[in-house]
Amino acid sequence: MAQDTSNTMTRLQTLQTTVKWYHVEFKAEILLDTYSTMLCDQSIILAMNSSFVDPLLQFESQLRITELSFKKAFSLPTLNTVKSIGKNPEEIRDLQSLYENIFNVYEDTLIILVSKDFYKIQILKEMVTWMSENNEYLQERVMMVITKVLIFASKRVKKYPSIDAPCLGLLAAELSLLCSHEDPLITQQAITGMNYVLKIAMYQKSKLVKRKSSMASDRETSNPKEITSDFELLSKTMQGDRNKIAQSVGQTLLPHLLSDFVWTLLRKLFSSNKESALEAAFLLNLTLEYHAQKITTVSKIVDNIYEQLYGNFSHPMNVVLLRVISLLTRAFPKKVIFQLMEFPVPADNALLLMWQAASADSSVAPQVLKTILSILKGKPVEMEETLIERRRFSLDATNMMPVAASQALCTFLPVKSYKKVVAKLFPEFLMALMLQLFYCSQLLKDTAQNRSIYVRDGLKVLLNSSGLKEVDDALEKKNFWDQFSQVMDHQYGIHLIAKTLSECNFPQFPETLHYVYKVAVEGPRRSEDSIVTIIFFAELLNNFFKESLPKEFLVLFRNWINDPNPSVGKMSLQKIASMAPVFSELENVCNLLLPVLDAFLSKEYTVVIRAMLTLRNILTKLDKTIYSTVCTRIASSYCPLMDHVNSDIQCMAIRHFGELLLDMSHYKRMLNHVIIGSLVPLLLFLESNETRIVNACRYTLTICFSQLKWSISHLLKEENYCFESVVLSICNNLLSSYESYITDLISGTLGFLWSSRTFLKKGATILVGYLGKSGAHLLLKEEIDVMIEVIERVARDEDPVVKLLAEKTRKIFREIAYRIASSTIKQTFRRWAMMFHTKKLKLIYDLANITSLEESIPEDFTEVKPEDNLGNVAEEKAE
Repeated sequence: MAQDTSNTMTRLQTLQTTVKWYHVEFKAEILLDTYSTMLCDQSIILAMNSSFVDPLLQFESQLRITELSFKKAFSLPTLNTVKSIGKNPEEIRDLQSLYENIFNVYEDTLIILVSKDFYKIQILKEMVTWMSENNEYLQERVMMVITKVLIFASKRVKKYPSIDAPCLGLLAAELSLLCSHEDPLITQQAITGMNYVLKIAMYQKSKLVKRKSSMASDRETSNPKEITSDFELLSKTMQGDRNKIAQSVGQTLLPHLLSDFVWTLLRKLFSSNKESALEAAFLLNLTLEYHAQKITTVSKIVDNIYEQLYGNFSHPMNVVLLRVISLLTRAFPKKVIFQLMEFPVPADNALLLMWQAASADSSVAPQVLKTILSILKGKPVEMEETLIERRRFSLDATNMMPVAASQALCTFLPVKSYKKVVAKLFPEFLMALMLQLFYCSQLLKDTAQNRSIYVRDGLKVLLNSSGLKEVDDALEKKNFWDQFSQVMDHQYGIHLIAKTLSECNFPQFPETLHYVYKVAVEGPRRSEDSIVTIIFFAELLNNFFKESLPKEFLVLFRNWINDPNPSVGKMSLQKIASMAPVFSELENVCNLLLPVLDAFLSKEYTVVIRAMLTLRNILTKLDKTIYSTVCTRIASSYCPLMDHVNSDIQCMAIRHFGELLLDMSHYKRMLNHVIIGSLVPLLLFLESNETRIVNACRYTLTICFSQLKWSISHLLKEENYCFESVVLSICNNLLSSYESYITDLISGTLGFLWSSRTFLKKGATILVGYLGKSGAHLLLKEEIDVMIEVIERVARDEDPVVKLLAEKTRKIFREIAYRIASSTIKQTFRRWAMMFHTKKLKLIYDLANITSLEESIPEDFTEVKPEDNLGNVAEEKAE
């Protein structure tokens, strides 16, 4: 205590040299101590200003000292209390002078700081905050200091080339709340301070415009007289009027400063000071009514409102928050709706209230619904549990916004002002929800049950809002809505909706068909879209185009056949098959048949099978004249499938080839070369292990022989027909009428010698031997060398019967090679002789005996060496 007294006395002795009122020093001890503190703090603050300290650190240090000075100065007694200490007029004057000097020092400190760095005007905003923390502070004095510093700053601002004052919006918000203070003196100071803040903001805007537009005249950008004139008018029109304040603030502050202004008011809504909160609510609504379109922090505001509603569901200020949502939606419909769709699914009560608020303004109904529609067309993706806390989702790999949009429709569509817009967008919403139905059942897996409920509710609301309650009731009778909870098959669901709409002759059919056609022509973004489109489109056509089909639609089905997604191709082919009578009557039906044939090359087995079935459906109803123009191409397309690895495709291709030959029995000549080319697989698969393939080959070969007028069909009708006998008979017939095809058949047979299936190697070995024997005079030496090389590889096969057959075949080709090696004259003569006198072949292999000898072949059997055959060839030549 003694030490404190000593310090006080030291300071008093220092001051006694400059003041005449030392005789009241003990009575005014608190004033002297505060005055001394102000001088010391001023020295420290100004010393920092001249240092090389980091600007941010410098400001923070100065702000901290300024706050300490603030609390000491503005917690003094009132001036009247100080005056009461004096015993005579002279003492009262001295006390008053000392009192005023305290605040003058504080004010001077602020003015010096602002004159050096305009950024430090932010201290004034902090002063308003400090003032509101304690009602015991001299609030009127605080406002007087703030006003005087603002007056100085408004004059000083003219000298700055640019103004760095990011706190203007925050300061304007704090002052605007005091413009309706219960103390008229504080109100007057606040209004005055507000005017000077806006004056500074006007200069700031003018300088910014001048920098951005160097082509503008000085009169247009920074004429001081014009700004002064505007300022004077402003000061006259805003005396405590909230409307004028809101309008002036919005017109004067730059967008980012206005956003700060609005943000500050928003934060004040939940202030413990009810009068301040109510005033903030009034100003906030008015400002957004006039200038919401200038706000730059929409997402931040929407997020904050959600947090406030979520945590304080029954707070009386929630009405104001929801009004803010409505005003922001009117100004930024797309931005607000996207932000609202980022919150979690299902929507909680807070979010439902925000959706309702967003739907309150009918003027933006088109933009709101189009935004929701664009979100609905997105693809939801399953979300990791770690991300499902409370929010946020966006259009990326964790996108769940489409699911939220489905639920939001239940809020927006029933609104009366929205129904007119829904009528125009009905087809788009319908198809978007169909797409969501697909995604919910296919992509969301375990959570699909819950997600699909929102799609269901959205569909129901869409139908009822579009005057289609009859359709809703019809789906109810079909138990359609209940099946949503069981995650129904998406194709069945889409099919049932389209069918029910058609059955009810829904009035939106023309525009719906037009929209679906447009989507199909333009091409969807994803293959899943194609699946939805083709199911829906096909079902509409089923009910409205049963006897004819516009040619424009033919293009769609033709394009869909070879879509990268096999499901799309199958659906298109299935639809074409079901409408075969319609498609077969089209003039340009051939343009449709060719893509169907291209589908034969698909890697997806089910697509190939569907393509063959569709083709047969059309061909059975196609005019024979038109049929004949494409029969060769179709027949050729079947041939590669006759040895397909998939037995279903192989069997069907063989049978359909035979049916085509029957269809074209009057045009047999044009197909003969195709028939000859098909003989190799048809013959070889007669030895298949699958009965149905054997029967298919026998069936088609019988037709082939009939078309070629070969009297050998009886060989196939025998129950235990002999494969070698059939081959022998075919080769003899080839020699008599189709000799030129023999070399091609040999080439086609060689490929089967590499097969892993034993019956194919056996059959190919026999067939190539007979073909080589019958066409020996047509072969070149190089061709014989290749054939011998291939046969020698087969002769090393593990199967003993294949080995024996290969040795016999190699013997045949070595004989042919020996004969070709003779003189050219003899070879030419022999070819001419063969053309006029062809000797019929006889059995070569005696296959029945070779098979019976299979068991008696010794284990150490070795193949016959090439040189061992030469003796046999010589003996045959001698004979």
